[in-house]
Amino acid sequence: MDFQRFCSLICLWAALLVLLTGPGRVTAGDIVHDDDLAPKKPGCENDFVLVKVQTWVDGVEDEEFVGVGARFGTTIVSKEKNANQTHLVLSNPRDCCSPPKKKFAGEILMVDRGNCKFTSKANFAEAAGASAILIINNEKELYKMVCEPDETDLDIHIPAVMLPQDAGATLEKMLSNGSSVSVQLYSPRRPVVDIAEVFLWLMAVGTILCSSYWSAWSAKEAALEQDKLLKDATDEVPSIKNTGGSSVVDINTTSAVLFVVVASCFLILIYKLMSYWFIELLVVLFCIGGVEGLQTCLVALLSSFRWFKQAGESFIKLPILGAISYLTVAVAPFCIAFAVVWAVYRTVSFAWIGQDILGIALIITVLQIIRIPNLKVGTVLLGCAFIYDIFWVFVSKKLFKESVMIVVARGDRSGEDGIPMLLKIPRLFDPWGGYSIIGFGDILLPGLLVAFSLRYDWLANKSLRAGYFLWAMFAYGFGLLFTYVALNLMDGHGQPALLYIVPFTLGDVFGTREKRGDLKILWTRGEPERVCPHVRLESTQESL
Repeated sequence: MDFQRFCSLICLWAALLVLLTGPGRVTAGDIVHDDDLAPKKPGCENDFVLVKVQTWVDGVEDEEFVGVGARFGTTIVSKEKNANQTHLVLSNPRDCCSPPKKKFAGEILMVDRGNCKFTSKANFAEAAGASAILIINNEKELYKMVCEPDETDLDIHIPAVMLPQDAGATLEKMLSNGSSVSVQLYSPRRPVVDIAEVFLWLMAVGTILCSSYWSAWSAKEAALEQDKLLKDATDEVPSIKNTGGSSVVDINTTSAVLFVVVASCFLILIYKLMSYWFIELLVVLFCIGGVEGLQTCLVALLSSFRWFKQAGESFIKLPILGAISYLTVAVAPFCIAFAVVWAVYRTVSFAWIGQDILGIALIITVLQIIRIPNLKVGTVLLGCAFIYDIFWVFVSKKLFKESVMIVVARGDRSGEDGIPMLLKIPRLFDPWGGYSIIGFGDILLPGLLVAFSLRYDWLANKSLRAGYFLWAMFAYGFGLLFTYVALNLMDGHGQPALLYIVPFTLGDVFGTREKRGDLKILWTRGEPERVCPHVRLESTQESL
């Protein structure tokens, strides 16, 4: 097995892997703001909102916890400056299922969950003079506090907040030390648009732009080389069907359908086996693909400089890998070290930078190796991916009681902050933090069609304005932009980006191609007709 073939196999694996995640964005700490399973009625019609619970111990600022507001009670202020610091006390009885043994002067009451309805606890707390009630869950997760269908006593005028079990244990420890504990409750609103989404849009568009130009340049160089061979050939004429080089893999309609089927099976596998050790396995696989991608990009970039050109053209033969350049040997240790350092420190705040570098390099490399030969294959691939994305984000809720795609993207039940097959940027002006993310498949799959457009333009000697690439790039950019608009309109619910990108890109392709009369050639052949040099030469001699 030569080195180029080895690279192809690595990147083919990566291409199957990147289809796993598709939602345009999932932010850490998201919670559903509305819930059809918890119907509203008078006195119980609040939206579910996250609540910050800032603590002070003996006047010194201490830990901050995150809870969720109840469907009932008064709404919680959104601005920190409008939230008062209020003394916290433990309820007696602890479950507050009966009137407390003493009255309160506006303190916040902390109670345990269980033994009676949430609204009963809130009513007893309000009657005793409490200004708010913190209900401690008996599990580590948050729980949405709703009203029973037959409840009528819903005239509650204090806010109610659910806190997870570990937060309650910490607060109880503070109180048991005899310290004076105060808390501040407020629910800051997320900005309509965060600048992280702008940078993520630029990253996605820039990645497709770079990979398309590299792919088109490689195809044009290969075509020129084929023309040169044809001019020099005497007895046999080499095949010019594949103008992309020996390391290029063209997919067909069958493999395009299987592509999505295999990705679906792998997605279910990850969903069922989601755990810490499985995320670790995905990290290892991502590092392998990232190292290959980063190495390929660096070697190609450095080879364009004359100082490294000779090292890039000199080869050494290694076992298994075959002949590889000295430049590749020199770059490989750096790429491996980069991936290892990222894997070890991937939980630190700035680790997203390393993940994005590895991810972008991997996507660019895959787009150099995997190509669609014609518009027919591209339409089948994107059409199947369109259905795949919608099914696993929306329809899977009916079958699995939750969105499989979003659960996998967030890394639920794994103890990790999502899977690594994502580009992500921290939300800079969001008081709740978290990340804006986009799945690799939302860049790679449309990128195959955009790169195909530029290859055709260059081989057909079309200008930027007369060609198809510019319009394909505009279509992708607008499709991704509409994804972010939908995200903001849907209160941050994860959205399948291909739901918006595919109609834009395919609509542009069929619209412009049909108008210019190239649709038939693009649908079947996928490249402009080229006259063989030796045929042109014979025709010229006959005319003379």
